[in-house]
Amino acid sequence: MHWLSKRKYKIGLLIPTLLVYSVFIVIPIIIAVGYSFTKYSGIGKARFYGLSNYIRLFSDKVFWISLKNTMIIFVLAFVLLLTISFLVALLLNNRLAGADFSKALVFSPAIIAPIIVGIIWVYILDPNIGIINNVLDAIGASSLKHKWIGGEVFSPYSIAVIYFWQQLGYLVTIFIAGLKMIPGDVLEAAQIDGASGVQKVRYVIIPMMRTTISTVSVLIITGVFKIFEIVQQTTGGGPNHLSETLVTYSYSMTFSSSDYGYGMSLATFTFILSLVITGIYSRITREKEA
Repeated sequence: MHWLSKRKYKIGLLIPTLLVYSVFIVIPIIIAVGYSFTKYSGIGKARFYGLSNYIRLFSDKVFWISLKNTMIIFVLAFVLLLTISFLVALLLNNRLAGADFSKALVFSPAIIAPIIVGIIWVYILDPNIGIINNVLDAIGASSLKHKWIGGEVFSPYSIAVIYFWQQLGYLVTIFIAGLKMIPGDVLEAAQIDGASGVQKVRYVIIPMMRTTISTVSVLIITGVFKIFEIVQQTTGGGPNHLSETLVTYSYSMTFSSSDYGYGMSLATFTFILSLVITGIYSRITREKEA
């Protein structure tokens, strides 16, 4: 395997991956950004439109609604997933009875297709046929009934909870892998020194898992800005676009309204926003490490 140490062979091995990545990721992004500066209906030739689509964003009421919903989902999902997935990983990493079964149970939602996840939660949260409102009716607590999905207030919060439920097991698995990489003698030394469980987590485990925590954080950030199937299946962005997110609104404008230029400007804005948030987070974590 000496040939693997040579630089030209390493580059040769990377070329097929780079080609696939370029064809399916880089080039479509460039094309989307290009269309965002045009007026295009999907038929005929695209006309250069300058910055008009981006200027239109800031006067579009639905854009601000979708941005607000996206940020609510992002903040809630980020806080819940980062903290609870870490705590669940700590719990499941211990050699407890039934730990293996619990790991499988927690991970199971991650293997369900997002569109199926949406269907499952429709039967739980739907204001008319959903289990929650029907149970509240049955126990005489009708005053607590709400439009959990499809309403003006609770839809983004419900989407965040659904996304949390789906992604929890996947992120717990990553955290458990990170915990397994911590040398056992380090934890034993902390225990001998009299560190409590909380102190071991704060002063030993978290500092040694900074890379894993950063990876999980970036996965959450990029994942939230790609939520589509769950919203589309549960609310469809309605009623009257009140539960739209940036991704679903971009899809709606592109394929339902055939306004490709404006839809691509929404997609480009979403892409840039996710990059900015990821960059800010990376900078903050680097400064803390320094």
